[in-house]
Amino acid sequence: MGPVRVGNQAHEHHQHDVYGQIVLSTVQAFYDTRLFRPAGIEDFRALESVGERAFDVHDKPDAGLWEFRTRASVHTYSTLMCWAACDRLANAASHLGLIDRATHWRARADKVRTAIETRAWNTDLGRFAAELDGKGMDASLLQMLDTRFLQPTDTRFLTTLNALEKDLRRGDHVLRYAEEDDFGRPETAFNFCTFWLIEALHLVGRRDEARELFGQMLARRTRAGLLSEDCDLSTGAPWGNYPQTYSLAGLINCAVLLSNPWSVVR
Repeated sequence: MGPVRVGNQAHEHHQHDVYGQIVLSTVQAFYDTRLFRPAGIEDFRALESVGERAFDVHDKPDAGLWEFRTRASVHTYSTLMCWAACDRLANAASHLGLIDRATHWRARADKVRTAIETRAWNTDLGRFAAELDGKGMDASLLQMLDTRFLQPTDTRFLTTLNALEKDLRRGDHVLRYAEEDDFGRPETAFNFCTFWLIEALHLVGRRDEARELFGQMLARRTRAGLLSEDCDLSTGAPWGNYPQTYSLAGLINCAVLLSNPWSVVR
């Protein structure tokens, strides 16, 4: 792993979640013994620059996951991904025996966690909000499970999930968000948001519902077995980019999650 280049004051990235994505997509190299050259201490040192940037911007406004063009907020998802960057660096440092760096990154992860737990939690609504100190609803809040920020039994997630279904679920479809943006009111649903919901339903124990919704997504594939970026809320017809990698990755992830493990197959 060579030097990792990250944003600076002169060229600020408009989506702060990118730093978490870099760490999450790289950190397995410290643990996977199947690799020809597992990552080591020098690789960790290079990755720390990404974590430093994540910590620096965790409470700063950005365009968010959905790349809003007309407004900037401190999006909960972006802060969540900054937490994931610090959290995974703490884990990797412990694995490498770098106790001082593990302590450093754990302290930073804990500080970002506190920001989310205190500022993204809306006491009046009884759920997490899409922005720190806000009240919006966003499908990306479902990723609090996938990033392991919350456990499936956490009542804060369960109340957020219930509110999310009420606000964003349209039958077998899930919106990214429901409020009007610079394109108007959303008229289509993003397929990978539906896959996020399937994962959440399975993990919280609503497994029959998860499998049923997954079956609906399978039926939405084209004759080529592919999926588009989003779909029409009324007909399920494909819309947006086609084929869409995110949608297909969501399908694969859910297929693995919902399948019985090989060890119990007779």
